[in-house]
Amino acid sequence: MGYYLAVDIGASSGRHIVGWSEGGTVQTKEVYRFPNGVTERNGHLTWDMDALLGHVRAGIDKALDEFGTLDSFSIDTWGCDYVLLKGDEEVWPCHAYRDNRTEALVPVVHENVPFEELYARIGCQFQPFNTIYQLCVDLHEGRLTGITDFLMVPEYLLWKLTGVKAKEYTNATTTGLVNAETGEFDLGLVKKLGLPENLFPTLSRPGTAVGQYKGVPAVLCATHDTASAVDGIPMEGEQLYISSGTWSLLGVKTPEPLTDKKSMAANWSNEGGVGYNRYQKNIMGMWIVNRLRDELCPDKPFPEIVAQAEANAFDGTVDANASCFLAPDSMRDAFDGALSVKPESAADYFRCAYRSLALSYRDAIRELEEHTGKTYEKLYIVGGGAKNGFLNRLTEEVTGKHVVALPIEATALGNLKIQMEAISC
Repeated sequence: MGYYLAVDIGASSGRHIVGWSEGGTVQTKEVYRFPNGVTERNGHLTWDMDALLGHVRAGIDKALDEFGTLDSFSIDTWGCDYVLLKGDEEVWPCHAYRDNRTEALVPVVHENVPFEELYARIGCQFQPFNTIYQLCVDLHEGRLTGITDFLMVPEYLLWKLTGVKAKEYTNATTTGLVNAETGEFDLGLVKKLGLPENLFPTLSRPGTAVGQYKGVPAVLCATHDTASAVDGIPMEGEQLYISSGTWSLLGVKTPEPLTDKKSMAANWSNEGGVGYNRYQKNIMGMWIVNRLRDELCPDKPFPEIVAQAEANAFDGTVDANASCFLAPDSMRDAFDGALSVKPESAADYFRCAYRSLALSYRDAIRELEEHTGKTYEKLYIVGGGAKNGFLNRLTEEVTGKHVVALPIEATALGNLKIQMEAISC
Protein backbone atom coordinates (compact mmCIF):
# COMPACT_ATOMS: atom_id res chain seq x y z
CA MET A 1 0.00 0.00 0.00
CA GLY A 2 1.34 3.42 -0.95
CA TYR A 3 1.26 6.34 1.49
CA TYR A 4 1.41 9.98 0.42
CA LEU A 5 1.81 13.12 2.52
CA ALA A 6 0.04 16.42 1.85
CA VAL A 7 1.46 19.42 3.71
CA ASP A 8 -1.29 22.05 3.54
CA ILE A 9 -0.46 25.45 5.05
CA GLY A 10 -2.96 28.26 5.36
CA ALA A 11 -2.62 31.75 6.73
CA SER A 12 -3.79 30.70 10.21
CA SER A 13 -2.76 27.03 10.50
CA GLY A 14 -1.06 24.13 8.77
CA ARG A 15 -1.61 20.41 8.77
CA HIS A 16 0.13 17.24 7.58
CA ILE A 17 -2.29 14.69 6.15
CA VAL A 18 -1.30 11.20 5.03
CA GLY A 19 -3.44 9.64 2.31
CA TRP A 20 -3.70 6.20 0.77
CA SER A 21 -6.04 4.36 -1.60
CA GLU A 22 -8.27 1.71 -0.06
CA GLY A 23 -11.35 0.14 -1.58
CA GLY A 24 -11.38 2.57 -4.48
CA THR A 25 -11.42 5.66 -2.26
CA VAL A 26 -8.77 7.86 -0.70
CA GLN A 27 -8.43 7.47 3.05
CA THR A 28 -6.74 10.17 5.10
CA LYS A 29 -5.28 10.74 8.54
CA GLU A 30 -4.05 14.00 10.01
CA VAL A 31 -0.73 13.39 11.74
CA TYR A 32 0.40 16.90 12.61
CA ARG A 33 -1.17 20.35 12.98
CA PHE A 34 0.41 23.68 13.83
CA PRO A 35 -0.52 27.37 14.14
CA ASN A 36 0.48 30.05 11.66
CA GLY A 37 0.08 33.78 11.52
CA VAL A 38 1.74 37.04 10.59
CA THR A 39 4.41 38.67 12.72
CA GLU A 40 4.90 42.43 12.96
CA ARG A 41 8.52 43.46 12.41
CA ASN A 42 9.71 47.02 11.97
CA GLY A 43 6.21 48.20 11.18
CA HIS A 44 5.52 45.52 8.56
CA LEU A 45 3.56 42.27 8.54
CA THR A 46 5.83 39.31 7.78
CA TRP A 47 5.94 35.51 7.84
CA ASP A 48 8.24 33.55 10.15
CA MET A 49 9.64 31.20 7.53
CA ASP A 50 12.06 29.51 9.94
CA ALA A 51 9.13 28.52 12.15
CA LEU A 52 7.15 27.27 9.13
CA LEU A 53 10.09 25.21 7.91
CA GLY A 54 10.55 23.74 11.38
CA HIS A 55 6.91 22.66 11.49
CA VAL A 56 7.09 21.17 7.99
CA ARG A 57 10.10 19.08 8.99
CA ALA A 58 8.50 18.03 12.29
CA GLY A 59 5.33 16.91 10.52
CA ILE A 60 7.24 14.87 7.96
CA ASP A 61 9.14 13.17 10.78
CA LYS A 62 5.85 12.41 12.52
CA ALA A 63 4.40 10.90 9.34
CA LEU A 64 7.48 8.74 8.83
CA ASP A 65 7.41 7.59 12.45
CA GLU A 66 3.76 6.58 12.16
CA PHE A 67 3.66 5.10 8.65
CA GLY A 68 7.25 3.92 8.21
CA THR A 69 7.57 4.92 4.56
CA LEU A 70 6.06 7.51 2.25
CA ASP A 71 5.81 7.29 -1.53
CA SER A 72 5.93 11.07 -1.91
CA PHE A 73 5.07 14.38 -0.31
CA SER A 74 4.06 17.83 -1.52
CA ILE A 75 3.37 21.28 -0.08
CA ASP A 76 0.65 23.81 -0.85
CA THR A 77 0.18 27.26 0.69
CA TRP A 78 -1.51 30.59 0.01
CA GLY A 79 -0.41 32.58 -3.03
CA CYS A 80 1.22 35.96 -3.75
CA ASP A 81 4.01 35.91 -1.14
CA TYR A 82 7.63 34.94 -1.76
CA VAL A 83 11.22 34.83 -0.52
CA LEU A 84 14.00 36.71 -2.33
CA LEU A 85 17.30 34.91 -2.90
CA LYS A 86 20.85 35.96 -3.67
CA GLY A 87 22.22 32.64 -4.82
CA ASP A 88 21.36 30.39 -1.88
CA GLU A 89 21.09 33.22 0.64
CA GLU A 90 17.69 34.53 1.70
CA VAL A 91 16.95 38.24 1.75
CA TRP A 92 14.55 38.85 4.61
CA PRO A 93 11.86 39.64 5.45
CA CYS A 94 9.20 37.59 3.70
CA HIS A 95 6.39 40.14 3.63
CA ALA A 96 2.81 39.03 4.24
CA TYR A 97 0.15 39.95 1.72
CA ARG A 98 -1.86 41.91 4.28
CA ASP A 99 1.01 44.35 4.74
CA ASN A 100 0.22 47.78 3.27
CA ARG A 101 3.62 48.43 1.68
CA THR A 102 2.29 48.29 -1.89
CA GLU A 103 -0.42 50.92 -1.56
CA ALA A 104 1.67 53.92 -2.62
CA LEU A 105 3.20 52.14 -5.63
CA VAL A 106 0.03 50.69 -7.19
CA PRO A 107 -0.76 53.95 -9.06
CA VAL A 108 2.84 54.12 -10.30
CA VAL A 109 2.58 50.59 -11.73
CA HIS A 110 -0.69 51.46 -13.46
CA GLU A 111 0.84 54.64 -14.93
CA ASN A 112 3.47 52.43 -16.54
CA VAL A 113 1.05 49.67 -17.55
CA PRO A 114 -2.61 50.77 -17.45
CA PHE A 115 -4.75 48.24 -15.63
CA GLU A 116 -6.92 47.70 -18.70
CA GLU A 117 -3.83 46.51 -20.60
CA LEU A 118 -2.63 44.52 -17.61
CA TYR A 119 -5.94 42.69 -17.27
CA ALA A 120 -6.16 41.94 -20.99
CA ARG A 121 -2.72 40.28 -20.79
CA ILE A 122 -2.97 38.60 -17.40
CA GLY A 123 -6.66 38.35 -16.49
CA CYS A 124 -5.83 38.61 -12.80
CA GLN A 125 -8.16 40.21 -10.28
CA PHE A 126 -6.81 43.45 -8.83
CA GLN A 127 -5.60 42.98 -5.30
CA PRO A 128 -3.07 45.50 -3.94
CA PHE A 129 -1.03 42.63 -2.53
CA ASN A 130 -0.57 40.70 -5.78
CA THR A 131 3.05 39.72 -6.36
CA ILE A 132 3.41 42.13 -9.27
CA TYR A 133 2.98 45.08 -6.90
CA GLN A 134 5.14 43.54 -4.18
CA LEU A 135 8.03 42.99 -6.62
CA CYS A 136 7.70 46.53 -7.96
CA VAL A 137 8.02 47.84 -4.39
CA ASP A 138 11.15 45.72 -3.98
CA LEU A 139 12.50 47.16 -7.25
CA HIS A 140 11.70 50.71 -6.15
CA GLU A 141 13.39 50.18 -2.78
CA GLY A 142 16.49 48.58 -4.30
CA ARG A 143 15.79 45.17 -2.78
CA LEU A 144 16.14 43.42 -6.16
CA THR A 145 19.79 44.43 -6.62
CA GLY A 146 21.80 41.24 -6.89
CA ILE A 147 18.70 39.05 -6.54
CA THR A 148 19.02 35.82 -8.50
CA ASP A 149 15.60 34.31 -7.76
CA PHE A 150 12.34 34.61 -5.91
CA LEU A 151 10.45 31.56 -4.71
CA MET A 152 6.81 31.48 -3.71
CA VAL A 153 6.28 30.17 -0.17
CA PRO A 154 5.69 26.46 -1.02
CA GLU A 155 8.52 26.55 -3.57
CA TYR A 156 10.84 27.99 -0.94
CA LEU A 157 9.94 25.30 1.59
CA LEU A 158 10.44 22.55 -1.01
CA TRP A 159 13.83 24.01 -1.98
CA LYS A 160 14.98 24.07 1.64
CA LEU A 161 14.04 20.41 1.93
CA THR A 162 15.22 19.08 -1.44
CA GLY A 163 17.72 21.59 -2.82
CA VAL A 164 15.63 21.94 -6.01
CA LYS A 165 14.28 25.32 -7.13
CA ALA A 166 11.14 25.26 -9.25
CA LYS A 167 8.36 27.67 -10.10
CA GLU A 168 4.95 26.02 -10.22
CA TYR A 169 2.24 27.16 -12.62
CA THR A 170 -0.87 27.49 -10.40
CA ASN A 171 0.89 29.56 -7.77
CA ALA A 172 2.60 31.66 -10.44
CA THR A 173 -0.83 32.70 -11.72
CA THR A 174 -1.42 34.50 -8.40
CA THR A 175 1.52 36.80 -9.16
CA GLY A 176 -0.26 38.89 -11.82
CA LEU A 177 2.68 38.20 -14.16
CA VAL A 178 1.55 35.08 -16.07
CA ASN A 179 0.09 35.59 -19.54
CA ALA A 180 -3.48 34.28 -19.65
CA GLU A 181 -3.07 32.84 -23.16
CA THR A 182 0.39 31.25 -22.95
CA GLY A 183 0.35 30.08 -19.32
CA GLU A 184 3.91 31.33 -18.94
CA PHE A 185 5.43 34.48 -17.46
CA ASP A 186 4.74 37.48 -19.68
CA LEU A 187 8.28 38.68 -20.41
CA GLY A 188 6.97 41.66 -22.36
CA LEU A 189 5.19 42.84 -19.22
CA VAL A 190 8.26 42.06 -17.13
CA LYS A 191 10.34 44.34 -19.41
CA LYS A 192 7.79 47.16 -19.20
CA LEU A 193 7.96 47.03 -15.40
CA GLY A 194 11.75 46.96 -15.34
CA LEU A 195 11.88 43.69 -13.42
CA PRO A 196 14.92 41.41 -13.97
CA GLU A 197 14.01 38.90 -16.70
CA ASN A 198 16.20 36.19 -15.19
CA LEU A 199 13.71 35.85 -12.33
CA PHE A 200 11.02 34.49 -14.65
CA PRO A 201 11.91 31.09 -16.14
CA THR A 202 9.66 28.50 -17.76
CA LEU A 203 7.05 27.26 -15.30
CA SER A 204 6.73 23.71 -13.99
CA ARG A 205 3.33 21.99 -14.00
CA PRO A 206 1.67 20.05 -11.17
CA GLY A 207 2.98 16.50 -11.03
CA THR A 208 6.64 17.45 -11.61
CA ALA A 209 9.19 15.67 -9.40
CA VAL A 210 11.50 18.00 -7.47
CA GLY A 211 14.05 15.93 -5.58
CA GLN A 212 13.88 14.08 -2.28
CA TYR A 213 13.87 14.71 1.45
CA LYS A 214 14.96 11.90 3.77
CA GLY A 215 14.56 9.52 0.86
CA VAL A 216 10.97 10.59 0.18
CA PRO A 217 10.34 11.93 -3.35
CA ALA A 218 8.92 15.45 -3.50
CA VAL A 219 6.28 16.29 -6.10
CA LEU A 220 4.82 19.63 -7.12
CA CYS A 221 1.10 19.51 -6.45
CA ALA A 222 -1.02 22.51 -7.41
CA THR A 223 0.99 24.50 -4.86
CA HIS A 224 -1.58 27.30 -4.62
CA ASP A 225 -3.93 25.94 -1.98
CA THR A 226 -7.10 27.03 -3.78
CA ALA A 227 -6.00 25.25 -6.96
CA SER A 228 -5.50 22.05 -4.97
CA ALA A 229 -8.83 22.57 -3.19
CA VAL A 230 -10.76 22.94 -6.44
CA ASP A 231 -9.08 19.83 -7.85
CA GLY A 232 -10.03 17.97 -4.69
CA ILE A 233 -13.79 18.68 -4.95
CA PRO A 234 -15.76 15.61 -6.07
CA MET A 235 -17.81 17.80 -8.37
CA GLU A 236 -20.56 16.52 -10.66
CA GLY A 237 -20.23 18.34 -13.96
CA GLU A 238 -19.61 22.05 -14.39
CA GLN A 239 -20.82 23.71 -11.19
CA LEU A 240 -19.97 26.56 -8.83
CA TYR A 241 -17.53 26.25 -5.96
CA ILE A 242 -16.48 28.15 -2.88
CA SER A 243 -13.23 27.31 -1.15
CA SER A 244 -14.17 28.76 2.22
CA GLY A 245 -11.26 29.56 4.48
CA THR A 246 -9.48 32.78 5.42
CA TRP A 247 -10.70 33.90 2.00
CA SER A 248 -13.81 32.69 0.23
CA LEU A 249 -12.78 31.85 -3.34
CA LEU A 250 -15.94 31.63 -5.43
CA GLY A 251 -15.76 30.50 -9.02
CA VAL A 252 -16.20 27.95 -11.76
CA LYS A 253 -13.92 25.90 -14.00
CA THR A 254 -13.69 27.22 -17.56
CA PRO A 255 -11.78 25.84 -20.54
CA GLU A 256 -10.27 29.26 -21.35
CA PRO A 257 -9.63 32.51 -19.45
CA LEU A 258 -12.23 35.30 -19.61
CA THR A 259 -10.32 38.58 -19.94
CA ASP A 260 -13.07 40.81 -21.35
CA LYS A 261 -13.91 44.26 -20.04
CA LYS A 262 -16.94 43.04 -18.06
CA SER A 263 -14.75 40.62 -16.13
CA MET A 264 -12.21 43.37 -15.54
CA ALA A 265 -14.79 45.88 -14.33
CA ALA A 266 -16.26 43.33 -11.91
CA ASN A 267 -12.74 42.32 -10.75
CA TRP A 268 -12.85 38.62 -11.62
CA SER A 269 -9.67 36.58 -11.74
CA ASN A 270 -8.34 33.89 -14.04
CA GLU A 271 -5.98 31.57 -12.24
CA GLY A 272 -4.37 28.28 -13.13
CA GLY A 273 -6.04 24.96 -12.50
CA VAL A 274 -5.01 21.38 -13.23
CA GLY A 275 -5.92 21.28 -16.91
CA TYR A 276 -8.48 24.11 -16.75
CA ASN A 277 -8.87 27.78 -15.91
CA ARG A 278 -10.30 28.91 -12.59
CA TYR A 279 -12.57 31.90 -13.14
CA GLN A 280 -13.10 33.17 -9.62
CA LYS A 281 -13.30 36.07 -7.23
CA ASN A 282 -11.69 36.62 -3.82
CA ILE A 283 -14.28 37.39 -1.14
CA MET A 284 -13.14 38.35 2.34
CA GLY A 285 -14.15 35.04 3.94
CA MET A 286 -13.72 33.65 7.44
CA TRP A 287 -11.03 36.25 8.12
CA ILE A 288 -13.63 38.74 9.32
CA VAL A 289 -15.34 36.18 11.55
CA ASN A 290 -12.07 34.96 13.07
CA ARG A 291 -10.93 38.50 13.80
CA LEU A 292 -14.26 39.32 15.46
CA ARG A 293 -13.92 36.24 17.62
CA ASP A 294 -10.37 37.25 18.62
CA GLU A 295 -11.70 40.60 19.85
CA LEU A 296 -15.12 39.78 21.24
CA CYS A 297 -15.05 36.25 22.64
CA PRO A 298 -11.74 34.43 22.08
CA ASP A 299 -12.65 31.58 24.41
CA LYS A 300 -16.10 30.89 22.99
CA PRO A 301 -16.29 27.81 20.71
CA PHE A 302 -17.53 28.41 17.18
CA PRO A 303 -20.63 26.17 17.45
CA GLU A 304 -21.87 28.42 20.25
CA ILE A 305 -21.04 31.57 18.27
CA VAL A 306 -22.93 30.26 15.24
CA ALA A 307 -25.96 29.20 17.32
CA GLN A 308 -26.21 32.62 18.95
CA ALA A 309 -25.87 34.39 15.61
CA GLU A 310 -28.63 32.23 14.12
CA ALA A 311 -30.96 32.96 17.03
CA ASN A 312 -30.27 36.69 16.81
CA ALA A 313 -32.44 39.24 14.98
CA PHE A 314 -29.92 41.94 14.02
CA ASP A 315 -30.58 42.84 10.36
CA GLY A 316 -27.63 45.09 9.52
CA THR A 317 -25.23 44.12 6.73
CA VAL A 318 -21.95 45.45 5.33
CA ASP A 319 -20.00 45.14 2.10
CA ALA A 320 -17.81 42.21 3.14
CA ASN A 321 -15.26 43.08 0.45
CA ALA A 322 -14.73 46.68 1.52
CA SER A 323 -11.07 47.60 2.03
CA CYS A 324 -11.72 48.55 5.67
CA PHE A 325 -11.97 44.82 6.49
CA LEU A 326 -8.67 43.80 4.88
CA ALA A 327 -6.30 44.46 7.80
CA PRO A 328 -7.95 46.73 10.40
CA ASP A 329 -6.45 47.33 13.81
CA SER A 330 -9.89 46.46 15.16
CA MET A 331 -12.42 44.42 13.19
CA ARG A 332 -15.13 45.53 15.61
CA ASP A 333 -14.36 49.17 14.87
CA ALA A 334 -14.40 48.42 11.14
CA PHE A 335 -17.94 47.02 11.46
CA ASP A 336 -19.04 49.97 13.60
CA GLY A 337 -17.78 52.39 10.97
CA ALA A 338 -19.58 50.58 8.15
CA LEU A 339 -22.98 50.26 9.87
CA SER A 340 -25.61 52.95 10.43
CA VAL A 341 -26.96 51.04 13.44
CA LYS A 342 -24.25 49.92 15.86
CA PRO A 343 -24.44 46.29 17.04
CA GLU A 344 -25.10 45.85 20.75
CA SER A 345 -23.86 42.31 21.32
CA ALA A 346 -21.29 39.84 20.00
CA ALA A 347 -24.12 37.87 18.40
CA ASP A 348 -25.12 41.03 16.47
CA TYR A 349 -21.65 41.29 14.96
CA PHE A 350 -21.46 37.63 13.99
CA ARG A 351 -24.95 37.58 12.50
CA CYS A 352 -24.05 40.66 10.49
CA ALA A 353 -20.82 39.02 9.27
CA TYR A 354 -22.51 35.78 8.18
CA ARG A 355 -25.41 37.54 6.43
CA SER A 356 -22.98 39.88 4.70
CA LEU A 357 -20.87 36.99 3.45
CA ALA A 358 -23.94 35.18 2.07
CA LEU A 359 -25.04 38.32 0.23
CA SER A 360 -21.57 38.77 -1.23
CA TYR A 361 -21.77 35.19 -2.54
CA ARG A 362 -25.15 35.96 -4.11
CA ASP A 363 -23.87 39.07 -5.85
CA ALA A 364 -20.77 37.30 -7.12
CA ILE A 365 -22.80 34.41 -8.54
CA ARG A 366 -25.09 36.82 -10.38
CA GLU A 367 -22.05 38.45 -11.98
CA LEU A 368 -20.46 35.12 -12.83
CA GLU A 369 -23.58 33.79 -14.55
CA GLU A 370 -23.89 36.99 -16.54
CA HIS A 371 -20.25 36.78 -17.67
CA THR A 372 -20.28 33.08 -18.61
CA GLY A 373 -23.80 33.12 -20.07
CA LYS A 374 -24.62 30.01 -18.06
CA THR A 375 -26.88 29.15 -15.14
CA TYR A 376 -25.57 26.78 -12.49
CA GLU A 377 -27.68 24.58 -10.23
CA LYS A 378 -25.25 23.58 -7.51
CA LEU A 379 -22.76 25.37 -5.30
CA TYR A 380 -20.07 23.17 -3.75
CA ILE A 381 -18.54 24.54 -0.55
CA VAL A 382 -15.34 23.11 0.92
CA GLY A 383 -12.92 24.21 3.60
CA GLY A 384 -13.51 25.32 7.16
CA GLY A 385 -16.53 27.42 6.24
CA ALA A 386 -18.35 24.35 4.90
CA LYS A 387 -18.88 23.24 8.49
CA ASN A 388 -21.02 26.31 9.25
CA GLY A 389 -24.60 25.13 8.81
CA PHE A 390 -26.06 28.60 9.43
CA LEU A 391 -23.94 30.24 6.75
CA ASN A 392 -24.68 27.39 4.35
CA ARG A 393 -28.44 27.83 4.86
CA LEU A 394 -28.18 31.60 4.43
CA THR A 395 -26.19 31.06 1.24
CA GLU A 396 -28.76 28.63 -0.15
CA GLU A 397 -31.61 31.01 0.68
CA VAL A 398 -30.14 34.12 -0.93
CA THR A 399 -28.53 32.46 -3.97
CA GLY A 400 -31.27 30.01 -4.85
CA LYS A 401 -28.62 27.35 -5.51
CA HIS A 402 -28.48 23.86 -4.12
CA VAL A 403 -25.62 24.09 -1.63
CA VAL A 404 -23.51 20.96 -1.34
CA ALA A 405 -21.37 21.44 1.77
CA LEU A 406 -18.41 19.10 1.90
CA PRO A 407 -16.68 19.46 5.29
CA ILE A 408 -13.63 17.69 3.92
CA GLU A 409 -9.99 18.60 3.57
CA ALA A 410 -10.44 19.30 -0.14
CA THR A 411 -7.07 21.04 -0.42
CA ALA A 412 -5.27 18.02 1.02
CA LEU A 413 -7.29 15.69 -1.21
CA GLY A 414 -6.35 17.68 -4.30
CA ASN A 415 -2.72 17.72 -3.19
CA LEU A 416 -2.79 13.93 -2.64
CA LYS A 417 -4.61 13.26 -5.91
CA ILE A 418 -1.88 14.96 -7.94
CA GLN A 419 0.85 13.06 -6.08
CA MET A 420 -0.85 9.71 -6.61
CA GLU A 421 -1.30 10.36 -10.32
CA ALA A 422 2.31 11.51 -10.69
CA ILE A 423 3.83 8.56 -8.85
CA SER A 424 1.69 5.99 -10.66
CA CYS A 425 2.73 7.28 -14.11
